[in-house]
Amino acid sequence: MSSWLPTSAKEVAALGWDQPDVILFSGDAYVDHPSFGAAVIGRIMEREGLRVAIVPQPNWQDDLRDFKKLGIPKLFFAISAGCMDSMVNHYTANKRKRSNDAYTPGDRPGARPDYTTIVYSNILKSIYPEVPVLIGGIEASLRRLTHYDYWSDELKPGILISSKADLLVYGMGEKSTIELIRQLRTGVPFKQITSIPQTVFVTEASENYSTNKDWEELALNSHEECLKDRLNYAKNFKHIEEESNKMVARKLTQTIGNQQIVVNPSWPVLTTSELDSFYNLPFTRLPHPRYNNKGTIPAYEMIRHSVNIHRGCFGGCAFCTISAHQGKFIVSRSEESVLTEIKQVTQMPDFKGYISDIGGPSANMYQMAGKDLKICNLCRRPSCIFPAVCSNLNTDHRPMTNLYRKAAAMPGVKKAFVGSGIRYDIVFHRTDDEKVNTGNMKYLEEVILNHVSGRLKVAPEHTSDKVLKIMRKPPFGLFFKLKRFFDSVNESQGLKQQLIPYFISSHPGSSTTEMAELAAETKGLDFKLEQVQDFTPTPMTLATVIYYSGYHPYTLEKIGAAKTQAQKLAQRKFFFWYQKEHRNELIAELRKINRPDLELKLFGNR
Repeated sequence: MSSWLPTSAKEVAALGWDQPDVILFSGDAYVDHPSFGAAVIGRIMEREGLRVAIVPQPNWQDDLRDFKKLGIPKLFFAISAGCMDSMVNHYTANKRKRSNDAYTPGDRPGARPDYTTIVYSNILKSIYPEVPVLIGGIEASLRRLTHYDYWSDELKPGILISSKADLLVYGMGEKSTIELIRQLRTGVPFKQITSIPQTVFVTEASENYSTNKDWEELALNSHEECLKDRLNYAKNFKHIEEESNKMVARKLTQTIGNQQIVVNPSWPVLTTSELDSFYNLPFTRLPHPRYNNKGTIPAYEMIRHSVNIHRGCFGGCAFCTISAHQGKFIVSRSEESVLTEIKQVTQMPDFKGYISDIGGPSANMYQMAGKDLKICNLCRRPSCIFPAVCSNLNTDHRPMTNLYRKAAAMPGVKKAFVGSGIRYDIVFHRTDDEKVNTGNMKYLEEVILNHVSGRLKVAPEHTSDKVLKIMRKPPFGLFFKLKRFFDSVNESQGLKQQLIPYFISSHPGSSTTEMAELAAETKGLDFKLEQVQDFTPTPMTLATVIYYSGYHPYTLEKIGAAKTQAQKLAQRKFFFWYQKEHRNELIAELRKINRPDLELKLFGNR
């Protein structure tokens, strides 16, 4: 295996290749690190014996030479927009163009187009119409069926229609990629590959295709029916989310005109050894040398000394895409694999002794799973911890405590931080096993004392239990319990650490009243908020479906949302009640909703 996947014709020639088997186009800069999806898929293909070249951030605005410079691959082109949806990468919640791109050297904007997957694929199809195109990554994955696009304010068809690509791999794509390569090697033509789990393809509505006979099929409302009635779109989402979070899922189909989009069910949950094998690939853990002296890549700087210990998240938060992309079931790396990677990090020339994060999509789900998998096999819940922690869920935090301590004790490690968000509802969940309950509180104490840099970040997201229910988050009362515990541990050790809560404004169900109450509640707790964000509708989340359709897909209850920039800004300002420039506007808003009690709490007698 080569130190780097080649990125230019000169590098391809230096390897003695006459032609790459696969040419991978990426919207991100090429960083050979397990946190960057294009690098992972490239290394997987390489491990399977393919010659893989990568073209990072090609220029799509000139004569398209970047799309031609490596010629035609023997097997197929592959495309990933990058680690973020390109539209989230480019625009704020108020649709303002961002002035930076954390996945580009020098934090420079403009290195990828809007709707990157579609633009790249259409270019390749126009130049090389006969060469198959495979798309994947977060942008393609979450746009696999009819979806609401916030930036154009339109309901758009599955991305295979607009991109003209031949196959889509959704979710974490290693196993699907491996199986694709296996079938191509047996002589199956690319366009006849229709039976791989976790892939999506388009066929004529009446056309027969090869499929797994054991898969049950569920037909969704057509794209046209969704355009006709937003309620049809909302009803679709319930089925899509449930099938995305089942151990034994159904195949989904959706018609659009005379065509049909087919979404094959996902693979069974990965084993620990499978996940370890992906992280054990020979990553250099560095940006490609082509970026030397071109400025740092901020997204890489953030994770260069971090280690991911698991995949998946059983939170199912309404505004989050993790479970839609990675699934709700947790697959954990072995302790040996994690410690081996930490050892590699300690040997990096720039390592100063600090592991920035030992975590994952959520900090505290490592080695957690259902106690009785027969029950999990029948489950259709989108979350294992909402509206309450499932009684069948193992919530033992002791394996994490042991892992943290071993990591912190490794030669060269001064401190191993936990930077991922902690689900304190899991920590405080009471089980029938007192050893687990005690171990969970010891875990939280261990984190507070030894694994934060003076600030513990958590995400209550809101203070209104009505809004929190829509968000699929626990009641705000649980945050008080966390704060009492946090303060108690710090006081006992003479520490002055801070608890930093994250909150979201303009989430569906949240109005001026709820935001004003949030401001008063957090002021009463002596917080001046800094970690806040405005809700951004992104494809394939419950909150986005509610935002667009006005309905909750599971209850069909009507729920409102802030839609205009003025409405969204009015909510956001309540985060900053303590800034003098907002005072008069906020008082006017409070008088509109007739809440003199909140005016008094926030601003006192005037």
